Amino acid sequence: MNYDSAYERVTQLKKFYKNLLWFGIVAAIIFFNDDNREINFSLFDGSVILLIWGIILTVKAVKLFLFDAEWERDIIEKEMRKNKKNIDF
Repeated sequence: MNYDSAYERVTQLKKFYKNLLWFGIVAAIIFFNDDNREINFSLFDGSVILLIWGIILTVKAVKLFLFDAEWERDIIEKEMRKNKKNIDF
């Protein structure tokens, strides 16, 4: 991994962890509000917004931790080995 790709990965990780922190803060405010003791899936209670935000964070986490550049490089190498033809002399 070269410096540019490492720097890009660290930047993406930093953004992801900031988003995760803000999600936790907003979720705590919405769910532990004294006036809101029930979890209702209405737009005004914020549950739908948190659900959508949680789905987006999950997709970002999968992309960041599972399908990173190293995974892509491994798949490319496997495909290259699979499609490599033997040379008959």
